[in-house]
Amino acid sequence: MPSVRAFMKRLDLEHLIRAAGKIGQDSEIVVIGSQAILGQFPDAPESLLMSAEADIFPMNRPDQSSLIDGAIGEGSPFHQEHGYYAQGVDERTAILPRGWRDRLVAVSNPNTNGVVGLCLEVNDLAISKYVAGRPKDLKFTKELAKHSMTSQETLMARVVDTDVASELRDIMRARIRRDFSRLPSR
Repeated sequence: MPSVRAFMKRLDLEHLIRAAGKIGQDSEIVVIGSQAILGQFPDAPESLLMSAEADIFPMNRPDQSSLIDGAIGEGSPFHQEHGYYAQGVDERTAILPRGWRDRLVAVSNPNTNGVVGLCLEVNDLAISKYVAGRPKDLKFTKELAKHSMTSQETLMARVVDTDVASELRDIMRARIRRDFSRLPSR
């Protein structure tokens, strides 16, 4: 059994995409959790990879998410063997701005064995974190801004395209401003 680690690498994500595609009998696997960052930024800073799980669902067979969760989810033999796992979710797990599907970032190479991983674009991923607002989510968005991976202008525009109450929109805008105001002058 490998040592348990608290982060995921791009090769790990590719392995999960491949395995989830086989289990879910789908050639397209959507990655919506924080590890979606590895789609757009395969060499993302370790501070953004502090999770051993990827939240995923089969694009064309979302009903197969529970099979994925059971086969390669937390505590499974897969998890015990590899030190990382997939959490089968559904697309409503994250609140995302309109148009997110059009901006998905494809991960497809020999490691995914014909299965295409469709990872959230970084600003869409950040919006989902601003909506959730848990301490770990806000730490994540702060790191994204610190590493110039998100755009304040894009995030502010996407807040408008996110179906949430106006009070939460105001909170999201304040969170975005706070993340970008903490940055040193460039």
